[in-house]
Amino acid sequence: MRRASTFALVALVALVAVSCKAPERSPAVTPTPAPPSIVVRADAGVPAIPDAGAPPPYRTADSTVRLDPAVVGEGKTFMVVSEGADATKVGRAILASGGNAVDAAVAIAFALAVVHPSAGNLGGGGFAIVRTGPGKRLALDFREMAPAAAKPDMYLDANGNVTKDAVLGHRASGVPGSVAGLWDLHHRLGKKPWKELVAPAIALAREGFVLDAVQAEVIGKLVDKLAAYPASAAIWLPGGTPAKQGDTIKIPDLATTLERIAKDGPAGFYKGKTAALIVDEMRRGGGIITSADLASYRTAWRDPITVPYRGHTVVSMPPPSSGGVVLAMTANMLSEIELGTLPWHGVEHVHWLVETWRRAYAARNELLGDPAFTKNPTAQLVSKAYADTLAKSIGPRATPSKDILTLLEGTHTTNLSVVDKAGLGVVITTTINTSFGSCVTVAGAGFLLNNEMDDFAAKPGSPNTYGLVQGVANKIEPGKRMLSSMAPTIVENAKGELVMLVGARGGSRIITSVWQTISNVLDFGMPIAAAIAAPRVHHQHLPDHVGFEAESIDAVTEQALRERGYKPVWESFFGASNAILRTPTGWSGAADPRGGGAAMGD
Repeated sequence: MRRASTFALVALVALVAVSCKAPERSPAVTPTPAPPSIVVRADAGVPAIPDAGAPPPYRTADSTVRLDPAVVGEGKTFMVVSEGADATKVGRAILASGGNAVDAAVAIAFALAVVHPSAGNLGGGGFAIVRTGPGKRLALDFREMAPAAAKPDMYLDANGNVTKDAVLGHRASGVPGSVAGLWDLHHRLGKKPWKELVAPAIALAREGFVLDAVQAEVIGKLVDKLAAYPASAAIWLPGGTPAKQGDTIKIPDLATTLERIAKDGPAGFYKGKTAALIVDEMRRGGGIITSADLASYRTAWRDPITVPYRGHTVVSMPPPSSGGVVLAMTANMLSEIELGTLPWHGVEHVHWLVETWRRAYAARNELLGDPAFTKNPTAQLVSKAYADTLAKSIGPRATPSKDILTLLEGTHTTNLSVVDKAGLGVVITTTINTSFGSCVTVAGAGFLLNNEMDDFAAKPGSPNTYGLVQGVANKIEPGKRMLSSMAPTIVENAKGELVMLVGARGGSRIITSVWQTISNVLDFGMPIAAAIAAPRVHHQHLPDHVGFEAESIDAVTEQALRERGYKPVWESFFGASNAILRTPTGWSGAADPRGGGAAMGD
C-alpha cells in the first residue's frame, strides 16, 4: 500500500444543514477573485524532501508527509489516461492513426474490460461527459437498470435485515449498459469503424495480457468469493490458486463475445448467443435478468450540470448520477471562501470542505434518484441561492449530521480521459460496483456481472456497502436506474477552452476525490501530478466521521479538529483518480498511484 506524502489533503463538502437556533459563523473570509484561466504556481511542483532546505509547499500542516508520484505523461496535441497501461496504449494508437477522442475512449473501455477486470467491464454500466466545442457539452447515461422482476423488499430477510444477495451472486446484478453506451457514443461522435475499436480488446483477450500488481492484489483478496463461481475461478484462480502479477491471462470466451459485439454491435450482446448465455447464467444462480430485460435496455442522453468556479466552468453528470449535483453544491458553497489563502489541509481548510460535503451529501442521499421515477429538485440544489442559504448555516464547529436538514421536499469503478488534437474531450466512468462486481462470470461468455443493485436503497435509512444511508427516492423499482456517485467531469476556462478532464473510481468517495483534484489545481495551483497524488479526506454526511488517508494531517491538526467536534478516522480506501490538464505546451496527464495505469501523449 501507500505512502508517505509530503502533504495532506482534506476536503469537506456538505449540502444541507440547519438547526433551530442561529448558528455561529466562522470568521469572514475574503472572496477569491476569479482568475482568467488555470495558472500553476511556480512553487507548485512535487514537494521537496524536508532536508532540502525549501519551505513546505501549499502551507501543509506537516512538512514531513511524503508524496508518492503519479504516473505522468506529456503530449503536444493529445493525451490519454486510464487505469490500465495496455488500455492506454490502445487509446494512444487509435489517436495516432487518425481516430478522434471518442474512438480512443471506446477502444480503451473495451480494452479495460479485458485487462482491468476489477472494474472494466461488459457486464456493468457508466456515464460519459463529452465536450465537442466551446460551450458544447453532452452527457450520456448508460447506467444499469433494475430487472423487471425487481421488488423493493427483494434483499430483506424475514427480520427485515438486508442480505448479502445485494452484493454477491446472481441476484445482485442490474441489466448491463456498457455495450449500449459505448455504441451510442461512437454512433453519434466517432469516426473510425466500430470493428476497429473492438479489435484491440479481442486481441488482448485471445492472445493474452500480463496481469498487473493492482489486479493481482485484488484477486488475492477475493479468493473465497471467486472460488464460489466456477467460471470465475477458471479464469482468476487457475489450478485453485490466485493469478499473480506477471501471469499471462487468456480469456478465449471473452474474445468470442467481443467478436460478436464487433460484428453485430449491441445486438451481439443484448440479443442472440451472448444474451442467451447471460439468461442461462441467471437461471443457474437464481438471478432475475431475462432476455426481455436485455432486449429493452436503452441509454439516455442528458443535459450536463454546469457550475462556475474560480473563473472556470465545471461540467459533470446529472441524475441518476449524483456527481454533478454534489460538485455544483460544493463549488457554490465554497465560491466565496478564499481557500487558496488557507494552509492546505490545515484546520480551516478541512473544516470548510467537510461542512460543505456534509450538506451536499445529505441532500444527495435523501432527495436524488432516477429522474424517470423521482422528481429531483436539481435546479434548486445547484442554485447559488440555495448554496448561500446552506453556507450561512456553517459555524466554527462541526455540525452534527443528525442536525442537517435538506430544506427541500423530494417529489469498483474505473475512469478514462481522452483529449484529441481538435479539442474533443471525453471522460468516461464505468463500473461493476465493488471489485469484480458480483464475482459471477457468465459461463461461456467470459465477463463478470455487476452488483449494482446494492446502489439502490435496499432498505431506506440503512447503509449500503459504501456506508451511504439513502432514502425512498432511490428505492428499488422495476426498470429503474440506481443512484450513482460517478462524476466524469470537464473544466473550461472563461474563453470556453477545455483545460481539464477528471474522473475517479471509489464508490461514494468518487465525488470528493474529483473535487479535491479540481480544487488542488484551481485553488492551490498544483500541477496535475501533485493534485492527483495528494492525500485525501472524505465525508459523506453519514456515518458522522471524517475519513483521512494515511499521513494526511499531523497530530496537532487532528487534535484541533477533535476540539471542534470532528471524529477523524484513518482509512486506506480512497479509490483512484486520473486527469488531464492543459499546459502552455500542450497537455499533461496523470494516473493515480493508488490505482496504477498510465498516461500517454503524442
